[in-house]
Amino acid sequence: MQDQRTTAAGGMETSFGFRTVEPGGKQPLVNEVFHRVANRYDLMNDLMSGGLHRLWKDAMVTWLNPSKREGWHVLDVAGGTGDIAFRIVEASQRNAHATVLDINGSMLAVGRDRAEKAGLLEYTEFVEANAEELPFAGETFDAYTIAFGIRNVPRIEVALAEAFRVLKPGGRFLCLEFSAVDMPLLDRVYEAWSFNAIPQIGKLVTGDAEPYAYLVESIAKFPNQENFAAMIGRSGFERVSFRNYSGGIATAHSGWKL
Repeated sequence: MQDQRTTAAGGMETSFGFRTVEPGGKQPLVNEVFHRVANRYDLMNDLMSGGLHRLWKDAMVTWLNPSKREGWHVLDVAGGTGDIAFRIVEASQRNAHATVLDINGSMLAVGRDRAEKAGLLEYTEFVEANAEELPFAGETFDAYTIAFGIRNVPRIEVALAEAFRVLKPGGRFLCLEFSAVDMPLLDRVYEAWSFNAIPQIGKLVTGDAEPYAYLVESIAKFPNQENFAAMIGRSGFERVSFRNYSGGIATAHSGWKL
């Protein structure tokens, strides 16, 4: 397949997978995708990644190394079902407080239910809002995390600027996202699995292949590791670095507000 990846933020603003949409047209389409997949989102993550997403998320949280002091506050964006937030709270020995923000109410409803069942409601709160316009004062959070969500944000550079704004000085930005596979042969196997198997698995499990075709295409459009790291740096973050997982299938990006 010809390389479809964008090299900067603007290419994602008007791309809904491989379709080009009008400015402002992407967000409603993305919202509809996640309303449709919310109830099976975590199950499909297991099926699509063979369970590897759990290891990637654990590695991300280990790299974050959440503080165990009381009053440490993380904002987890696009984190509706709570996967990252719950890991962070537990890693902090339930001293951290996590605000889970998502634009999609269906995803947040799943997260609230999971938090209640896990006894984590007192350590988490759930906010429905847009990553491009965070409803928080500047210098509010000690850390900002986003896992497998940044590629669904139309104006990525705006979301990165908002992340920088709400972080305290010394705060940490950490993003986990699907990226460009950098291992020969694995890239072909992964491409074949993504475009042929994942939509069909989605259809079998949920009765609907279309949302998963979009998710696969959005991964193929997202900037590669070096280009996304450059975007993070242009947003004001320093000491920007990244770590590849599973040959670059997923990548964790880190930056600091210094």
